[in-house]
Amino acid sequence: MAKALMIQGTASNSGKSLLTAALCRIFRQAGYSAAPFKAQNMALNSYITKEGLEIGRAQAVQAQAAGIEPDVRMNPVLLKPSSDTGSQVIVNGEVFGNYSAKEFYAMKQSLRPKIKAAYDSLAAQYDIIVLEGAGSPAEINLKQDDLVNMGMASMAKAPVLLCGDIDRGGVFASLAGTMLLLEPEERKLVKGTIINKFRGDIEILRPGLTQLEALTGVPVLGVVPWLTVDIEEEDSLSEKLSHTQAGMIDIAVIRLPRISNFTDFGALELAQGIRVRYVSTPEQFGHPAMIILPGTKNTMADLLWMRQNGLEAVIKKYAAAGGIVLGICGGYQMLGEELRDPEQVEYGGTLAGIGLLPDSTLFLPQKTRTRKQGCFGQVKGALSDLSGIPFEGYEIHMGTTNSNIPLTLAGQKKEKGGSQQGNIYGTYYHGIFDRLEVVQALAKALYRSQGLEGTDYTVYDPEAYRQKQFDLLAEGVQKSLAMEEIYRILEKGV
Repeated sequence: MAKALMIQGTASNSGKSLLTAALCRIFRQAGYSAAPFKAQNMALNSYITKEGLEIGRAQAVQAQAAGIEPDVRMNPVLLKPSSDTGSQVIVNGEVFGNYSAKEFYAMKQSLRPKIKAAYDSLAAQYDIIVLEGAGSPAEINLKQDDLVNMGMASMAKAPVLLCGDIDRGGVFASLAGTMLLLEPEERKLVKGTIINKFRGDIEILRPGLTQLEALTGVPVLGVVPWLTVDIEEEDSLSEKLSHTQAGMIDIAVIRLPRISNFTDFGALELAQGIRVRYVSTPEQFGHPAMIILPGTKNTMADLLWMRQNGLEAVIKKYAAAGGIVLGICGGYQMLGEELRDPEQVEYGGTLAGIGLLPDSTLFLPQKTRTRKQGCFGQVKGALSDLSGIPFEGYEIHMGTTNSNIPLTLAGQKKEKGGSQQGNIYGTYYHGIFDRLEVVQALAKALYRSQGLEGTDYTVYDPEAYRQKQFDLLAEGVQKSLAMEEIYRILEKGV
């Protein structure tokens, strides 16, 4: 069985996911086969494996950092929130059902054997498993039924490294307080602490590190600086909202309340000369070269939100003036004439769509999950440069939509993968901008649509960029951690 090491945090967004990815990369560079594992994840930004199974995006990114194919065993339980108190539950990559928070906590122990089987199978294949916790292990109201923090560490016999985010302040209190709230047997699993996201002079921090070690009884294994790396985030748009670059071409992405898979736009954000903005009010709309309606976990509810805050009216006016609108997945469904949900899969009832495409959507309990490879068929209108361009992507949605754009897929099979009318486009395929050729063709089309015939833009290869960022992340973390001690902890176990 694999050696195990677990990263837990004092709170959400303490940096667990990035530290896990960094360690996966470091172990790979050292010649080990490593794999990530998170027993239970909660995220709207998911990933479809080659087998058509659904896992959290963070585990897919961590697998890519480790140089391996994302695998459903890396995230056996995924919760996709559909409301403030309910989620769709994905088990081993497939829909298990829709549950309120109370219902899920009542049945979650029944998932323990599935989680253990997934972990054991993964651990039999790799040298090292880097486990990630969720939130905090010190949630005293939830600890007795824990499957993802100390409960999982015990199950996997994994030593734990506890990390805290110093950028938010209170890191000493959060690390010491977390240790205080752990049971004696849980504290024995913690072999060290990590302070994450540090900005400043470390010499000023050192007296606090000594006191922290005395309070917790475990060593501080490193102070990781604030690293300027661009790794896909799971659900937080905060950095993207506050750091938009300038560009001749302005793309407005509608910031839906339940936005999902916003990583679709990562390659566009890389391009110099293109600006990607996230818009949530009519006042922020401006004069974009293109609007994108992204994916969402609840299409009908988010359409009603746009209708109520005035964004729908602004989009329709923009489209009537010849503006370019692209809908992806739930955004595509919104652009049609009607959405029907007779079985209350998402929202229930029937709702008029935006009416920019002559389509209708019927929501069904079955979820479509599949990866796609092919090329665009004949694309008309402003985005005609995409015609014949190869793409890769994936479908992940409830519901079926009648459509009229043929996309030529591998094997010369004709398949309807979207719809178009004038400069209005819709597709179910996520990830279509992840190939260099697609971004180049889109940039060319948008520059021409704005009367700019030059090539004052630079497009980067998304995969080469991603690998460089993994290496930068690993370099920064490795310099900051006591790696020899971490290898000793790995070898000794618990």
